[in-house]
Amino acid sequence: MADDAGYDDAVYVATGGVRDGDADWAERVRRHRERRPASWQTVETTQVADVLRTASRPVLVDCLTLWLTAMMDEAGAWDDEVWRDRGEQQLAERFDELEQAWRDVRVPVLAVSNEVGLGIVPESAGVRRFRDEQGRLNQRIAAASDTVVLMVAGIAVPVR
Repeated sequence: MADDAGYDDAVYVATGGVRDGDADWAERVRRHRERRPASWQTVETTQVADVLRTASRPVLVDCLTLWLTAMMDEAGAWDDEVWRDRGEQQLAERFDELEQAWRDVRVPVLAVSNEVGLGIVPESAGVRRFRDEQGRLNQRIAAASDTVVLMVAGIAVPVR
């Protein structure tokens, strides 16, 4: 373990992906890369369960909200008919896979995730679906975790 900042040999899992033509996103990614310790390994992927299954050093997943967005894109969750036909089941399978890998991992793992259900009820069905699925994902990962911390205005509030 390194100094108070944490582990010096972590694996940073960036789940945000590339967004062609989005200069703001590219700048955010660049700043994130610059802030990471040089000793950290960065893995840019949405295959978080695969990373956890093979992890031999601490893992930081940033973030589950972007991971969920990618999984909902893959599942066609923004289309009500696709969601009913196969998307909901496909997303449930990805949740099961991630939760099982989370429970089985033998190294310290930390995930960043947003709590999107504390605000306004979204007007569209797809965005309400996202909010609800984010809540379900957060609940499952929290239940599988030893420690849960809610960040409020930069202040850590222990939940468990």
